Amino acid sequence: MRKSHPLRRVVLATAGTVSAVVLLLSLKPSSDPTSASAAGTAPSAAAAGQESPQGGTGAAGATTVTGDATQTQYGVVQVRLTVANGKITQAEAIQAPKGGTSDQKTALSVPQLNKETVAAQSANIDSVSGATYTSTGYKQSLQSALDKMKQAASSSGSSSSGSSSGSSGSSGSSGSSGAAQAKTVTGQVAQTQYGAVQVRITVSGGKITKAEAVQAPKGGLSDQKTALAVPKLNQEAVAAGNANIDSVSGATYTSTGYKQSLQSALDQAGG
Repeated sequence: MRKSHPLRRVVLATAGTVSAVVLLLSLKPSSDPTSASAAGTAPSAAAAGQESPQGGTGAAGATTVTGDATQTQYGVVQVRLTVANGKITQAEAIQAPKGGTSDQKTALSVPQLNKETVAAQSANIDSVSGATYTSTGYKQSLQSALDKMKQAASSSGSSSSGSSSGSSGSSGSSGSSGAAQAKTVTGQVAQTQYGAVQVRITVSGGKITKAEAVQAPKGGLSDQKTALAVPKLNQEAVAAGNANIDSVSGATYTSTGYKQSLQSALDQAGG
């Protein structure tokens, strides 16, 4: 019997190995894309299922209120609030002084003022050292945004009260009387050594809900003193509910004129 040649066995073994490798390579691509497709599809569907209810709830419960633009010596400051369930959830300055050193002061002060606003839930926040004008303008615009927020809440409450009392005549009349209680009164002009001061107040339910100076000294150093004094005087007028408020140091004439005009506005409003 003839023995098999060693070289022939080597050739056959090599051919068998090559055939096995080719078979494996031909099977692998057909399975990988399927598994990759399945792995990518399932998470996407799960993520979509999670995001839609959250997005819907946030859009329905949150509102945005933008305060009035406040002019400072170095530029305009304007604040926007995001409110949900009657609380400030976010504060941001959509306008702030810029250019030169103002860029540094804005970058330093605005983030801190934003955080303090959310924490305090009011305009009673501290000014940032080294950025007094920006802080003052921020608080003024913030206060106007808060006032708008209160007015919107009040209007919403009046509307709901009116709609729920469609079958009750007495409820409708009480809603209209509540709306009639809010009024705006402008005090007489108080002439000071550096210019006229005139105060306007909004009164609701026998309380001052807003105070503002429609006239104040301006030009030269008066601009700085007005920017420093008026916001503080406005806040004190609302807090005190009367004209017995402290004068601002360094702005005595403006403070005195402010209190005189404020008192005349209170007299017109009925004390």
